[in-house]
Amino acid sequence: MYALVDCNNFYASCERIFQPQYIGKPIAVLSNNDGCIISRSDEAKALGVPMGAPEFKARELLKEKNVKIFSSNYPLYGDFSNRVMQILNQFTPNIEIYSIDEAFLNFDGIEIGDYQQYGIEMKNRVQKWVGIPISAGFAPTKALSKVANKIARKFPEQTQGSYVIDSEEKRIKALKWIKIEDVWGIGRRTYKKAVLRNIKTAYDFIQPQHEDWIRKEMGVIGLRLKYELEGKSVLDLEPASEQKKSIAVTRSFPKQISDYDLLKERVSTFATVCAEKLRKQKSCCHTIIVMLLVDRHKYESRQYYFNAAVTLPFATQSSLTIANESIKILKKICEGNENVRFKKAGVIVTSLIPENTKQFNLFADENPKHFALMKTIDSLNKKIGNRKIKLGNQNMEKTWDMNQNHLSPKYTTDFKQILEIDVDKR
Repeated sequence: MYALVDCNNFYASCERIFQPQYIGKPIAVLSNNDGCIISRSDEAKALGVPMGAPEFKARELLKEKNVKIFSSNYPLYGDFSNRVMQILNQFTPNIEIYSIDEAFLNFDGIEIGDYQQYGIEMKNRVQKWVGIPISAGFAPTKALSKVANKIARKFPEQTQGSYVIDSEEKRIKALKWIKIEDVWGIGRRTYKKAVLRNIKTAYDFIQPQHEDWIRKEMGVIGLRLKYELEGKSVLDLEPASEQKKSIAVTRSFPKQISDYDLLKERVSTFATVCAEKLRKQKSCCHTIIVMLLVDRHKYESRQYYFNAAVTLPFATQSSLTIANESIKILKKICEGNENVRFKKAGVIVTSLIPENTKQFNLFADENPKHFALMKTIDSLNKKIGNRKIKLGNQNMEKTWDMNQNHLSPKYTTDFKQILEIDVDKR
């Protein structure tokens, strides 16, 4: 038996933990640079606040409906995500963290008499220990557990936040209820094509006459989804991958930038963060990519995406090497594009290898002192504060240059912003 556990309106729920005055009130959380709406409370959804809408387009509606706005506070959300996952791990050691607010659980080998009650117990423990509301859906396959979770989330009073698909009758009823666009693995393009074939629900999707079409349009992935919805488990939990295949650090700017020195500072910072992430997962990279984007809605240009890459003759995890190479790439991109105003930049490192498999190059290699230097910098940053020690061409005041006009404190990840209680007003 599988379960899909999902945190309800996760970002909005995190904001309410230390600000309970907003419980029951409409909340919307914005993306980086306060750009788009990426999370809404149920109250905001009921008021018609659109998901993914740019903040400036929804500004009048948000003001009219008195919706509380928050800038995205990813350190806070990441910390609470870790806490929730640790609690779920107490119910089964077989867990796949699917996203920041979702996890698949497998209960093979675990004797459970009442799965719905087990889900309610999970929900109550997470709510009591962390303060995050969750929903749990149980089923014989991962795809069906997604469907069960949607039912638990949609009908909280009837299900108490926990629903089990444990019979053929429940499976058929659930598949007839869920729309095809809400099925896990069905993208926008596939949905449009499915509707043209009169496939409107998950139940329509699994009908035998559509199998050839599924094979043609979606390949093996589509057939696996069909089998999963039919109750045949073909998708196992994905093992946790300690090493990523590539690492990217990209950010939009608060305002468009054409000044080379400002771009240089941003690219250097992004490159340094990439190097930190490489060292954290004990990897080295061979290839470095720098990319720049133009806002096509505000700036007329024949080209909107600029990028270039370099492959080094040696593997590296040094902030100095990666930053210097990124700046060289940036300089090449900017040559002939001096008057172009960019809205976003990023650095990507790829062709990763484990640091213990790095081979040294006799004729071209970086300074061997870099390894010890990076180790010392990481140790000091961990001790005195996140990214306090930087390269000379970086902004010493802040790492991320973003509009965050509605940012809440980092209550659990920064001692300077820990919650304060006024004893005299108890």
